[in-house]
Amino acid sequence: MTINELNQIRESKSDLIKVRRIIASEAEKLAEKTGYRKQVLVCGGTGCQSSGSKKVLAALEDELKQQGIENEILVVRTGCFGLCSLGPIMIVYPEGVFYAQATPEGVRRVVKEHLKEGNICKDLLYQETIHEDGSIISLAETNFYKKQRRIALRNCGVIDPENIEEYIGTHGYEALYKVLTSMSQDDVIKEVLDSGIRGRGGAGFPTGKKWMFAKASQNDIKYVACNADEGDPGAFMDRSILEGDPHAIIEAMAIAAYAIGAHQGFVYVRAEYPVAVHRLSVALQQARERGLLGKDIFGTGFDFDIEIRLGAGAFVCGEETALMTSIEGHRGEPRPRPPFPAVKGLFGKPTVLNNVETLANIAQIIRKGAAWYASMGTETSKGTKVFALGGKITNVGLVEVPMGTTLREVVEEIGGGIPNGKKFKAAQTGGPSGGCIPAKYIDTPIDYEHLVALGSMMGSGGLIVMDEDTCMVDISKFYLEFTVDESCGKCTPCRVGTKRLLQILEKITSGKGTMEDIDKLEELATHMKSSSLCALGQSAPNPVLSTLKSFRDEYEAHIKDKKCPAGVCKSLLSYEIVADKCKGCTLCARNCPVKAINGTVKQPHVIDQSKCIKCGVCMSNCKFDAIIKK
Repeated sequence: MTINELNQIRESKSDLIKVRRIIASEAEKLAEKTGYRKQVLVCGGTGCQSSGSKKVLAALEDELKQQGIENEILVVRTGCFGLCSLGPIMIVYPEGVFYAQATPEGVRRVVKEHLKEGNICKDLLYQETIHEDGSIISLAETNFYKKQRRIALRNCGVIDPENIEEYIGTHGYEALYKVLTSMSQDDVIKEVLDSGIRGRGGAGFPTGKKWMFAKASQNDIKYVACNADEGDPGAFMDRSILEGDPHAIIEAMAIAAYAIGAHQGFVYVRAEYPVAVHRLSVALQQARERGLLGKDIFGTGFDFDIEIRLGAGAFVCGEETALMTSIEGHRGEPRPRPPFPAVKGLFGKPTVLNNVETLANIAQIIRKGAAWYASMGTETSKGTKVFALGGKITNVGLVEVPMGTTLREVVEEIGGGIPNGKKFKAAQTGGPSGGCIPAKYIDTPIDYEHLVALGSMMGSGGLIVMDEDTCMVDISKFYLEFTVDESCGKCTPCRVGTKRLLQILEKITSGKGTMEDIDKLEELATHMKSSSLCALGQSAPNPVLSTLKSFRDEYEAHIKDKKCPAGVCKSLLSYEIVADKCKGCTLCARNCPVKAINGTVKQPHVIDQSKCIKCGVCMSNCKFDAIIKK
């Protein structure tokens, strides 16, 4: 469908139902014209690419030609499916079968046996999709997907992100058309306000209010910006949306621009996300060619365009004022608020800044209505939330669940539980800015208020799962090492405070801590939260405070007993050989890098503690479980 056809519909005063019917028929027309028997979706997200999906795709296309069926099978490279731990991923329709951990060799089998001869290669499928009787269930029925509600991720793993036709075929740009032809600025803002959507970047400020304040600001120039500077360790939600559905962000930014009276937008994205940058660039060019960006969009007189600005990977530039300072060409440092960006933002002009996930919901809210969106979630946290599941979890990947879903449901059902029979110990939400939630709160609903009450926060959506072998003092140290490196240094509480917190934690994990150090940690953390300039410094103590609150006994064990209960902190470890179990095979001695193990063949060995560097090589090589960590 061309833009001229859309304009003709508008001019004839037809309603959106006709537009929807025309768009919905595009995919069917394509299938009729091409005569494809099957469609094969191959994940082209960064996660699967790192697992070798490019080689899988090349093998697939080559084998289709070898078998002479390349004109019968439509191959689509999509964005992330979500189950990143099973990549590379390939799904074949109309059967809807899910091939996991695909290899070039396996794909060649699939082409010959399944795509050509019609016999599904069941041994290569994601095994959870196969019943005991051999029947195959759909992905939607698996534990990973059945409790998800995909709105922000609706097109990820479904469409080719570099083909605007496929986005339009899934109702793309309908919301922008509706806004520009039948809604006032106030109508748009009211719809977003009534939906209850809050910013998905961390603080959870109501998105509609942010837009309302920016519209109310009197100025001849205004801006819309998208925060795609996703820097939390283990977080990949925004990157995956840009890789899998870039047009959703473009459409939402145009809607926001219309609502506040802006005509220029910026997407601030990390240069280290090359796939996301490339697909966004392609999408922007396609939108301009179709008249969906630029001058006189849909013939309504509304002008809007978007530029990409690349970030250099500074975590502090995820903070809104530092991000804007960087877009302006200066060093990315935060500035005091007020004035807030809605009054004085980019280049001193009123600016709306939303993160990628927030924007990914906007078009669906406009299309389906505020009441539809507000029907999901909790009383104060509406809609869904995307989480990047990582750490000690079976199903590492990307999930989207309604607000209010419990931590247990995410970890045990969707995430598949803790591998190797280990026990769940804690979950870190909000990245370096968040806190650790202990196992006793596993039935807590995940929403803004409940997480804050536990000393954590929603953050952008990283959710790191920890098992019984995790040292909580070491985890605090890990996050402090990150924030020390990423502090911009502009304000003293953050620049000096993070370093001092880290020094105290290093002292404790090396076995030199005192009980007074715990008091110092709490006092310093409190001062940092109240006096740091931006959210980086204000939230940097959260991992320390939350672990002190829930795992104080581990801190005390490090200090009083000079022991690390989880057996992680090297300075407090020792390895010993159990004489009754040792067979004298000499394997440990032969592999010890510092020759710290003595003994003769078929006789129990002994570790010289003065030489041992506590690397654990001996324990990993012992076949008789004769070496213990104390």
